[in-house]
Amino acid sequence: MSIPSTASLKYDSSVDAAEAAGGRRHIPDWVYSVAAIAALLAIWTAVTAGGWVEPDYLPSPLGIMQSFQTLLADGYKDVTLHAHIGASLGRTLAGFVLGALLGIPLGLLTGYSRIGSAMISPLMAFIRPIPPIAFIPMAVLYFGLGELGKIVLIFFTAFNYAQVNAHAGAAGVPIAYHRAAQSLGLTRFQVFFGVVLPAAVPQIFTGLKVAMALSWAVVVAAELVGAQRGLGFMIADAAQMFQIPVVFIGIALIGVIGLLLNFILGWLEKVLVHWNGR
Repeated sequence: MSIPSTASLKYDSSVDAAEAAGGRRHIPDWVYSVAAIAALLAIWTAVTAGGWVEPDYLPSPLGIMQSFQTLLADGYKDVTLHAHIGASLGRTLAGFVLGALLGIPLGLLTGYSRIGSAMISPLMAFIRPIPPIAFIPMAVLYFGLGELGKIVLIFFTAFNYAQVNAHAGAAGVPIAYHRAAQSLGLTRFQVFFGVVLPAAVPQIFTGLKVAMALSWAVVVAAELVGAQRGLGFMIADAAQMFQIPVVFIGIALIGVIGLLLNFILGWLEKVLVHWNGR
C-alpha cells in the first residue's frame, strides 16, 4: 500500500477546509451587531429590574424611552428637542466647514512646498497638542458668550486635523510620481493639481472624518459656557437638576448623530474617491 506524500496530505486538508467553509451558511455582519445591542439592552434591563442599581442613578431602558417621548412632546427648558439638536448641528457644521476650508489648503501647501512647511509646520506642531477646551476662557474673553466663541472653538478643532492630514497626504505622494510628471515636462502648478492633489484626497477625507467626530464632541464643551440651547447645554443642565434620563438621552443623541455624520462623509468619500484602492 502506497503512503500518500506530505504535499497530497496538505492538499487534501486544504480542500476539506475549503469545502467546510463553503458549506457554512454566511451570517451577515449586521446580525452580530443587532445581537450585541440586544444583549446589552437585556443586561441593562435585568440590572434595573432586579434593583441592583437605584433608578435615580441608572434608569431602565423603558424609563428612558418614556422620557424621550416627553422630550419630543414638551422639549426641554421651553425649547423643543429639534431646536436643541439644530443648534448643536449648526455650530458644529459652521466651525467644521470653516476649519476645513482653511486647514486643507494650508496643509496641502505645507506638504507640497518645502519653504511653506519650514514656515508653518513648527507653529502647527506647537498649537496641535493644545486641547480646544483650554481656549474656552480666551474665546469668552475675545468673542463673548454668543455663538461666535463656540464656533471658533469648533473651527480650531477642525482646522488642526484637516491641516495635518492634508499635509500628510501631499507630503506622502511617492517620489516616482513627481519624477514621472517632471519627465513629461509638467510645471509645478500642473504637478500640484494633476498629481499631488488627487493622490492626497484619500488622506484628506480621513482627516475630515476625524475632524467631524472631534468637532461634534467639542460642541458639547463649547455649549457649557453661556449657551441656552443645544445638546451640550441640555446634558449639563439636566445633570445639575439630577434629571438622569435626560442626560442619557442627550448622550445617546450625540452618539447617533455623530454616527450619521460619519456615514455621510464615508458615503461622500466613496462617491468622490471611488478610484481609491483600485
